[in-house]
Amino acid sequence: MATPSDKLVQSLEVLKSIQDQGVVAIPTRNMTRTHRERLLKNGFIKEVMKGWYISSRPDEPADESTAWYASFWGFCSDYLNSRFEDKWCLSPEQSLSIHSGNWSVPKQLLVRSPKGGNKPICLLHETSIFDLRLELPDQHDLELIDSIQVMSLPAALVRCAPGHFSAHPIEMRAALALVSSASDILHRLLSGGHSKVAGRLAGAFRNIGRDNIAENIIATMKSAGYTVNENDPFEDKPPIIFSAREVSPYVNRLRMSWAAMREPVLKHFPPTPCTIIDTQTYLKQVDDIYISDAYHSLSIEGYQVTTELIQRVRSGNWNSDSDDGNDRNQRNALAARGYWLAFQAVKESIGKVLGKKTDGTIAGTVAEADHEKWYRELFAPSVAAGIIEATDLAGYRNHPVYIRRSMHVAPNYQVVRELIPAFFDLLQNEEEPAVRVVLGHYFFVYIHPYMDGNGRMGRFLMNVMLASGGYSWMVVSVEQRIKYMTALEEASVNQNIIPFTNFLAGLIDSGIEE
Repeated sequence: MATPSDKLVQSLEVLKSIQDQGVVAIPTRNMTRTHRERLLKNGFIKEVMKGWYISSRPDEPADESTAWYASFWGFCSDYLNSRFEDKWCLSPEQSLSIHSGNWSVPKQLLVRSPKGGNKPICLLHETSIFDLRLELPDQHDLELIDSIQVMSLPAALVRCAPGHFSAHPIEMRAALALVSSASDILHRLLSGGHSKVAGRLAGAFRNIGRDNIAENIIATMKSAGYTVNENDPFEDKPPIIFSAREVSPYVNRLRMSWAAMREPVLKHFPPTPCTIIDTQTYLKQVDDIYISDAYHSLSIEGYQVTTELIQRVRSGNWNSDSDDGNDRNQRNALAARGYWLAFQAVKESIGKVLGKKTDGTIAGTVAEADHEKWYRELFAPSVAAGIIEATDLAGYRNHPVYIRRSMHVAPNYQVVRELIPAFFDLLQNEEEPAVRVVLGHYFFVYIHPYMDGNGRMGRFLMNVMLASGGYSWMVVSVEQRIKYMTALEEASVNQNIIPFTNFLAGLIDSGIEE
């Protein structure tokens, strides 16, 4: 007779078979009621809407959103394909978000389909799908990007609402910069007789410095007998110069976001201290704050550490196998040891920044040269213990990564190789220490270049930038974790850097209670 454990194993085998087929949105019909109820009761699946489920982890709290945000795009694709077959696509505006590289989970996904219901479908964590009953563009105006059916870039630009340009200037400029020729745009403008749209797009292209495309649109439409009045749909000029050659939309968005966020940072962050820094005195202060910094930084990431363990690691009196063979205790001890090693490497970097040992050495170039060493030291004890592979320290991640409870979807791992050099270029060319502090931390964790340790690395980077401006080492306390993560989320999803700037500024003003 099968035991409850045997029965659960059978249900898990059914779930694995479904997952092996690449299915994210699991409809009721894909498993028997018995298997479904057993998996639901044990936390291996959760209901998204009536009749539809996703896989989940049984140890996740009821209000945990990570599994849903990680599954969002796959679920929507599976659900919409099941309901409409391939007769659906995203709205022009959300198609442009995808083209520009923005995969953040929207509160409401706007979809069009001839069979749409013209009503919202409520999903988990206050997200929804709104399927509009609208005809689809011609097939050649549709394309598939990572299983999501979107309008092609030219079709989406032609159909986009006028107000979207000024409401989402970074995304729209990144999308426009992908267009290298007016030909595909003109084909759609002429076939639809879109003279007003032509004037708007001509103004938009001229706004980003693509005068040749703007002129071509106007001249061709006029030659076909249309009257075109050019108008710029943006409210301002772009903060960067766009390359004449196609550049990754991710890189363009990074550059534009950095430029747009500079002024709020400078307005809300304390000015650089007007003091002469003695390197040895500064490094002594960094040493003195180590125990507090390690405790809070590791605790923020979920490690269970004590000041006693951190002190033992600091003095070299530690053994990761000494805690009764407990895997969690071993993990905590290895993390504490790695933090100590990385902290020493970061201190060396600060010495280079303060000492100016070579001409031209600035915080950005030091951080670019040294940050991979910080990362290797952070996880070296775990490699030595055989918990992670040595190849995991070889460079940036090679897999997707999802940030716990965040609607921000980190850039695809292939894009990381484009973004990191661009990020360090911005850091090196930034003259204002306050901007290096805030945006250095924010954009590093936004890019999320590693599978693990991004938060600790972001705070290390922030503190090197603080040293470069004469600010003291900053500790983010575990008690402020929610406020800290909420401010990062607001910047990542809504491009509002002010809460994060104010949060860090408050730590400088008030200090940290140890």
